[in-house]
Amino acid sequence: MADSSSSLPPLCEKISYKNYFLRAVDLTILGLLFSLLLYRILLMNQNNTVWVVAFLCESCFSFVWLLITCIKWSPAAYKSYPERLDERVHDLPSVDMFVTTADPVREPPILVANTLLSLLAVNYPANKLACYVSDDGCSPLTYFSLKEASKFAKIWVPFCKKYNVKVRAPFRYFLNPLAATESSDQFSRDWEMTKREYEKLSRKVEDATGDSHWLDEEDDFEAFSNTKPNDHSTIVKVVWENKGGVGDENEVPHFVYISREKRPNYLHHYKAGAMNFLVRVSGLMTNAPYMLNVDCDMYANEADVVRQAMCIFLQKSINSNQCAFVQYPQDFYDSNADELTVLQSYLGQGIAGIQGPIYAGSGCFHTRRVMYGLSIDDLEEDGTLSSVAARKYLAEKNLERKFGNSKEMVKSVVEALQRKPNPQNTLANFLEAAQEVGHCHYEYQTSWGKTIGWLYESTAEDANTSIGIHSRGWTSSYISPEPPAFLGAMPPGGPDAMLQQRRWATGLLEVLFNKQSPLIGMFCRKIRFRQSLAYLYIFTWGLRSIPELFYCLLPSYCLLHNSALFPKGVYLGIIVTLVGMHCLYTLWEFMSLGFSVQSWFVSQSFWRIKTTCSWLFSIPDIILKLLGISKTVFIVTKKTMPKTMSGSGSGKAQREDDCPNQDSGKFEFDGSLYFLPGTFIVLVNLAALAGCSVGLKRLSRRHGEGGSGLAEACGSILVVMLFLPFLKGMFEKGKYGIPLSTISKAAFLAVLFVVFAL
Repeated sequence: MADSSSSLPPLCEKISYKNYFLRAVDLTILGLLFSLLLYRILLMNQNNTVWVVAFLCESCFSFVWLLITCIKWSPAAYKSYPERLDERVHDLPSVDMFVTTADPVREPPILVANTLLSLLAVNYPANKLACYVSDDGCSPLTYFSLKEASKFAKIWVPFCKKYNVKVRAPFRYFLNPLAATESSDQFSRDWEMTKREYEKLSRKVEDATGDSHWLDEEDDFEAFSNTKPNDHSTIVKVVWENKGGVGDENEVPHFVYISREKRPNYLHHYKAGAMNFLVRVSGLMTNAPYMLNVDCDMYANEADVVRQAMCIFLQKSINSNQCAFVQYPQDFYDSNADELTVLQSYLGQGIAGIQGPIYAGSGCFHTRRVMYGLSIDDLEEDGTLSSVAARKYLAEKNLERKFGNSKEMVKSVVEALQRKPNPQNTLANFLEAAQEVGHCHYEYQTSWGKTIGWLYESTAEDANTSIGIHSRGWTSSYISPEPPAFLGAMPPGGPDAMLQQRRWATGLLEVLFNKQSPLIGMFCRKIRFRQSLAYLYIFTWGLRSIPELFYCLLPSYCLLHNSALFPKGVYLGIIVTLVGMHCLYTLWEFMSLGFSVQSWFVSQSFWRIKTTCSWLFSIPDIILKLLGISKTVFIVTKKTMPKTMSGSGSGKAQREDDCPNQDSGKFEFDGSLYFLPGTFIVLVNLAALAGCSVGLKRLSRRHGEGGSGLAEACGSILVVMLFLPFLKGMFEKGKYGIPLSTISKAAFLAVLFVVFAL
């Protein structure tokens, strides 16, 4: 319970980052874009089809920049003061922590174990925490690894809390040798012992990966016999229970392993279905009012991460009753995600200043009552249910219809909605009920995935759920602490990155065309107008691939066809100023966060590549789904363990300097269709430049005659520079080389394009 005395310092405060100079730059770029559109309209009758195509593409770019300007207008974030929490809160609320995994091959069990260990060791009373791991692959190897990790946790958790260890994922902490200058004899002995135990854990997991004899040695693995990833019964195992815990630093929180029932003929809704099963099982066993969910590769990097989030939820002066979730930015310990870091820093804070950040799928604390479908209008000022909402939600028939026919589940829902304190029950008493709510048919004709829990109908379940929450009038909060709260790894530039980007773009388009669409919500729901624009910006990622692709081909077409793409004379200054301002502006955004010029260029290049090569495929995906011909498929992204030494520092310097990416800017290629558009774009522009390079003087003369000129040639050169990884890939071998089959297909298409242009 929080003390609401106004004389005490606040637990958190909202910080505004308004910058009038940046607003002026955004508006100037927007003005230049509109000037270019106006110029094209005035000269539309004097030019050919190229002019019309360019106008349509630039109209799309102008609309996107208008959305960006609206989003970034009033950036904000919250700063929490966890050190004040003990003074203000006499009884900290309970928190259930969720980790999801689905494939022991693409998501190494030792990586999942490290995420688990980092969560179990956070600075929060152990008797107030419970960690649930959902294994959608029903892997005995994953269960074995987590079971062994729970044994090591009894050493790791007390060690972290005794010595206030900063990095609480052992695979990162033990990458550096022990610093003799700052260690006592006792600490050195404990450090060496803990490291030996972790190495034993790693060896056990590694040995088990290639040898399954351990499966037959323990009766505990009987539930995994004759199981397949897509065909097995529900498995719920209480791996460790903190019986009678009082919050001592030597205690380890509850840990439960679950794997929901799967059958070949049932739709399981991928991660969203797994999250809803986690909500039900945790509701039965611990029923904490707050829930944290993280991906299996996103370990807790800040020990006070739970306390920071509780500062937001428990601070009464900022309308905390309206805060549905607290989102942390997704940070990474490799250098493949510089662009995402910048995007979160500027656009993320901009969205946070409207109605709150968008739920990003990981590193987020949710309110259980909100996930049970409550609207902001269902609460009184003190946070209790209104009389109307009580009749609506607490009627037994309504509860069974919405949440399923499990009486234990209905009872836990009532307690959660009424904010009743959670009794310290024995977890094993709920195993039978937990099995029941994991059956394939349990959600049939209920509201799970429709208005309750994580929402279905999209592979981007995070964005779909997020807009559903904001549409009910709730707000969200954004905290960006230093050091970062969670750290993970991005897939390297290549097939895995393209696959991930395609899945994101497809899932976002699914939301754009379903009932949660911001095009509908901005007019008839409780979501704010600018928040709808923010969602519109995110959901239209896939559609942007078409104008981007056309604009990458227009300079080469104009060179081959001898037609003008850009304005002539003094009006060419519009394009030059626009490109120059945008480059300097984005470069400043990167460098102000400590990134290099090379990082900026690599990110600009990757943005063009993922837009034209990966997002492009989301369009046929969504068309086929809307026509009912096929369904979208969720493919797990491959996760990898870092192989480089790491420091125990914090912040961006830690993420980039300690784990440098030796191949930054290099792409891994394979024979998939993702790399066909990029190779085609490079070949077409090289062909156009080659055709014109023999006559630069002739180019200059044609420039004054209304045909193509130096401006179009510079445009083609810029395109080739942005697709430099593809140009290099044509001359590389191995995984960094483009397969001959892809080059052959792209060359054939390039010849057709050249013939068409001529």
